[in-house]
Amino acid sequence: MKRQRKLLGWVVLCVLCGHGTLSAQRVDYSVVSVPEESGTDFTQISQPTDYVCMPEVRRSGRGIGWFSNRILDISVDGSQIAYLSFRNNTTNIFIKDLAKQGSSIQKTNRTAVLDFSYSPDGKQIVFSEARGKTNQIFQTTADRGFVCRQITTANKDYAPIYSSDMRLIFFARQENNGTSIWSYDVKNNFLANYSQGFNPYPVKGESAFICVRPNAAGNSEIWKVNYETGVEECIVSQPGRDFSSPSISPDGQWLLCVGSSKIESGSITYYNTDICVSRLDGTGFAQLTYHAADDLSPVWSKDGRYIYFVSQRGSSEAKANIWRMTFNY
Repeated sequence: MKRQRKLLGWVVLCVLCGHGTLSAQRVDYSVVSVPEESGTDFTQISQPTDYVCMPEVRRSGRGIGWFSNRILDISVDGSQIAYLSFRNNTTNIFIKDLAKQGSSIQKTNRTAVLDFSYSPDGKQIVFSEARGKTNQIFQTTADRGFVCRQITTANKDYAPIYSSDMRLIFFARQENNGTSIWSYDVKNNFLANYSQGFNPYPVKGESAFICVRPNAAGNSEIWKVNYETGVEECIVSQPGRDFSSPSISPDGQWLLCVGSSKIESGSITYYNTDICVSRLDGTGFAQLTYHAADDLSPVWSKDGRYIYFVSQRGSSEAKANIWRMTFNY
């Protein structure tokens, strides 16, 4: 029998204060939206038979942690969505036509794909795969066969993504002293290390990337790092909250991310993950979702009008699906 798999890789651990936790059994996942989300339209894109992977979420009496790497992406022409699916005891990339309600096409033939992204020209997909105690990065074509080229080996590498000019592949490498951002030069195979952080996202037209870093209190913040000038600036940070999974809107104006939040009812506190947005300079911050389900791995549509994400909302059995929400800013 096929079942859903939860992805677990480099997990962001959020340290928050709380007095109690609301068990998942008491959360009503069946509703599609809640009153705080009024004015936003939500559309379910996948079906239970797509076996969409749900990123791992860990709750405790003190806070919440989640797998923050990208497991959704949109094709360059905007007509297809790629996602991770667990079938036949393997996790692979599948591609679904957004205009049709048909079945998905399997893109990789691996064992345990963790995360991935399309190249800017849409011709390649770069992904990481768990292999024993290591995670290795591979590249494959977006439209043909299962042939893969190995990019890194014998390390714990995650979250690969191309620079806008496709000269570099940025990724996060976990080592004994923490996690840092690296790049692989596609032309000469050169590896370079930049700075502390994870979830890299290149800034188009700049020698810079957005990434996530923990602060002194242990909470995750979103930073912009210019790797030519060395200038580093914190973009999104709030006391007691964590932020991850940053991506920049197609027009370069907005920063999308996942933020920790909490739902309080009397003496009960339930820690949650929601989708947030801000201007690229950190102004205009807003929380977009408020559902008790876990809203994770958000990506922009190619026209910037919609946000796609993974969530259990709308399912009385708390099954993960791909959802689309309108972006009303």
